[in-house]
Amino acid sequence: MNPSFAAGFGLGLSLILAIGAQNAFVLRQGLRRAHVFAVCLTCALSDAVLIAAGVAGFGALVKAAPWIEPVMRWGGAAFLLVYGALAFRAAWRGGGALEAEARSGGTLAAVLATCLALTWLNPHVYLDTVVLLGAVSAQWEGLRFGLGAVTASFVFFFALGYGARLLAPLFARPLAWRVLDGVVGCVMWAIAASLVLS
Repeated sequence: MNPSFAAGFGLGLSLILAIGAQNAFVLRQGLRRAHVFAVCLTCALSDAVLIAAGVAGFGALVKAAPWIEPVMRWGGAAFLLVYGALAFRAAWRGGGALEAEARSGGTLAAVLATCLALTWLNPHVYLDTVVLLGAVSAQWEGLRFGLGAVTASFVFFFALGYGARLLAPLFARPLAWRVLDGVVGCVMWAIAASLVLS
């Protein structure tokens, strides 16, 4: 394996492994078996675009326009607060509608809109993909490094989305869904707090 590709794959995978809004959403859709392919593909393609921008030098543009950072930070925090509140509400209500085998989970358009918002309104995504990966790529063969990071995103999202089915027996119980929603709400609000306090 090419060293630049391996470095991009390793760093890309390590950055994406942390539980966040996007990963929690992919996990939830995978458990519900609702629009899994479309969600995984949307997340992976979004990452690919951002990684390509970083490798191509977009990180320099972010540094040149410092107003972008606070706009991303406050907008992302507001979105995560709302999304977290919705998760807490779902955890509080519970109910039989949240079954692991349920195929519903919103229309494709609504699911993709949420997926895109969780991806593109999250400032951490820009910091990880555009700024950090973009800066590190300068030390390697940029194209191969970027391809490695993009490959890591595709592998991770599809493994998470389709691997979630292995947890389906656990999530056949409504209580498990309530716990998951509660954890998702806590994660969303923790990320929002970190954005506001940073």
